[in-house]
Amino acid sequence: MKALVPVEVIERKIYLIRGQKVMLDKDLAILYCVKPIRLREQVKRNIRRFPDDFMFQLNEKEIDSMVSQNAIPSRKYLGGYQPYVFTEQGVAMLATVLNSERAVQVNIAIMRAFVKLREILSINKELAHKLAELERKIERHNEEIKVIFDAIRQLMAPPEPKEKKIGFRVRERGVKYRTSRHRKTKQ
Repeated sequence: MKALVPVEVIERKIYLIRGQKVMLDKDLAILYCVKPIRLREQVKRNIRRFPDDFMFQLNEKEIDSMVSQNAIPSRKYLGGYQPYVFTEQGVAMLATVLNSERAVQVNIAIMRAFVKLREILSINKELAHKLAELERKIERHNEEIKVIFDAIRQLMAPPEPKEKKIGFRVRERGVKYRTSRHRKTKQ
């Protein structure tokens, strides 16, 4: 069965606010084919089903941030009110409040989008972990290679010539005579 709304369209309407992936009430109303005011009315009638971790209202700073990041075109897009945003659990609860076939089908598509985003984030975390591990290995290998090169340089350096004493020694008791010359020899 073909989805009513492509997952890619839904993914573009999922935002990260207060550390949670959320969707705007206006975007959900468009997807469910209801007016935003009707969606908010249903939510207010069933407010016990929407605790703070399911739904919350954006403050002015968060709205300005969304406009500045081009997440929404302007404040007018919101219709002149502070919007509500719904987490994944809140979106699931909306399907029970909006008791229509379209709401159920759109909700399925939205849940798939949230799952796909979680998978993408999981892959990115795994990739970041592997990159960090690879960087640590490379650093360790660089240190080991440096030690090897230092050892090779020491082996390649010509040995310092040993000084050989030329001459003789007279060992007598009493006065010691010593005649010798130092000369470097090449090996």
